[in-house]
This record gives sequence, C-alpha cells and structure tokens, in this order.
Amino acid sequence: MQSPLFGYTEVQSQDRYALQNPRLLRVSLTGHEDVLARKGSMVAYQGMLEFDGEYQTSQQRNARRRTGEGLDLMRCSGQGTVYLANLAQHVHLVDVERDGLTVDSAYVLALDSQLHWEVIAVDSQFGVSGSGKYNLNITGQGKVALMTSGQPLMMRVSPDAYSNADADAVVAWSSSLRVQMQAQTSASQVWRRRGNTGEGWELSFMGQGYALVQPSELLPPQNAVIGQGLRAQYGMGPNGAAGQNQGNIFSN
Repeated sequence: MQSPLFGYTEVQSQDRYALQNPRLLRVSLTGHEDVLARKGSMVAYQGMLEFDGEYQTSQQRNARRRTGEGLDLMRCSGQGTVYLANLAQHVHLVDVERDGLTVDSAYVLALDSQLHWEVIAVDSQFGVSGSGKYNLNITGQGKVALMTSGQPLMMRVSPDAYSNADADAVVAWSSSLRVQMQAQTSASQVWRRRGNTGEGWELSFMGQGYALVQPSELLPPQNAVIGQGLRAQYGMGPNGAAGQNQGNIFSN
C-alpha cells in the first residue's frame, strides 16, 4: 500500500513531550511519572497504558462549585505513548517555573502530575467570556500543554512597557504579573458589549513576565440562545452567552 499519508507516521523523539504536529501532542510514559490530561483528549495510544479519572481534593471541588473554574482531568499511567488533542486546536508546551502560570482551564490540554493547581480570583468586576473572575494558578516544576485557536502571540511585559489585550483573546500569563480589568469604551458605553468601537473589556498587565494571546476572540456561536433577564442581555451571569453556551467549540 502506498500513500502520501505515510509521511505522517509517528514522530521519533526521546523527549517526554513532543509535538506530533502543531495540533497533536505526543507524550511518552515510562511507568515512573504519570501525566494528567484533559478528559476525553486521548485520540490514540501505544503500549500498556491505563486511564483513570483524577481525584480532586475537597478544596478543589468546593472551588469548582463556588466559581465554576476547575480542571476535569484523567490520569494516564503505564508504559507507552499517548496522543492527545482537542478540537484540532494548536498545542504549545510551557515550562512552569518559580513564577507560576495563570490560565483559563479551557485552554489546558495536559500537565505533569507533580504540578499543583488552585482557583484564584482575577481583578474583574464581571465575568467575561474569555477570562472571567476566576482562573487557575499552576505552580511547581514541570510542563503544561496549552491550546490556542490559531498561532498565538507571546507578549513580553516589563515595568517600562505595560501591555494590554482583549480579555476574550487572553489565554495565560505569568503569575508574577499584576492584572487589572478595564473597559476600552467610555463609561456610557461600557454596559453595551464592545460599545461602538468593536472593543470591550481588556486586561492590563504590569510587572515582569509574559502574556499569551490567541488570534481568536471567545464569542458565542451563531444563533446562540441567550437566557432571559437584563444581565443576560449584556452577556453576563449564568443566563448570558458564556453561561448558556458552555462546551461549544468556541469555549473548549
């Protein structure tokens, strides 16, 4: 049998994490260290591997109930190779060091099992569809695989150069950064999403570190059903666009 498809055979790498292609992650397991992956993200595997639901502490469960933010993970263990992907999104590997990483849980594909994560509050008066009032703070020493819709922009933030990004496009940032939520529109326009400029809530980053931005704003799908009530008409609250359309392709 012959086909150009044979050009897409397995990547040969000695690294624990490697990209099979820009949208598919390859993780090698030796039986010593497990990897935590997004539930349902396994597309193929080779070898003797097992997949189990990951236990969450009572603190993590309470935070999930209170904020809606958290990680639904499975534990991959054994000896072999597992391939992970989610909706053909671009995959990026990040080394988490002392500064830590703050990220929306929707953009996490996998992480080393020794890393610790907790829900933290972000300086946001209202939850918006991209980066809401709560995100995840990942700390420890290890790797995290993030996902973006398209090739992202990594912005360097320094005390001499503050950086701003649309809150709907921000994926993650260094936990050492100070973050403020602000509206680009005037006060009379702030309650109308994006006002008459096409822009709305944005995040302002200050300090020393990095901010990752994707070239796609997190918006509800066409013909999305919006719930009743005043807050819902502005996209806020559980009946707004974000709350009513969890799990669609725009929010995974």
